[in-house]
Amino acid sequence: MKVFFIIFSLLFLGSEINAQNLEIGSKVPEISANTIQNESFVLSEVKKEVVLLDFWASWCAPCVLEQPELKEIYQKYSQEVQEGKFDIIGISLDKSKENWEKAVNKAQINWTQVSDLKFWKSPIAKAYFIQELPFNLIIDKEGKVIAKNLHGKDLEKFLESQFKK
Repeated sequence: MKVFFIIFSLLFLGSEINAQNLEIGSKVPEISANTIQNESFVLSEVKKEVVLLDFWASWCAPCVLEQPELKEIYQKYSQEVQEGKFDIIGISLDKSKENWEKAVNKAQINWTQVSDLKFWKSPIAKAYFIQELPFNLIIDKEGKVIAKNLHGKDLEKFLESQFKK
């Protein structure tokens, strides 16, 4: 029984320590994956002032419903996108490239989309402790979390505070 308790404690404490890595102010794990155009993508190479990491999938109804809102945000901040101050990176937990591409095309998403097409077994999903979708993080140019899981009006208010719109 003592051995079980020790193992359980180590596992629990280890997961708590790791989960804290995604708190405000912490640096996010690296993301290396292919874009929807099969180009190599590395998150640490993105040096925008504000980056919205949008974890989603084509099979996730709430995720798909959120894409038009994200499209409006992307358009609203198009000047900041052009100036290199803002971007959205979509990280898909799809397993079918065909379904992923169809969803991106249907929603007319024009920001960077990446996936390793490994569904819930994705090392990215594990590194970011993704338990449900949609999920997002907002990071700064240093790769540090500045906001976590904001949607709708909360996301809009946060971005307005960052860009004074």
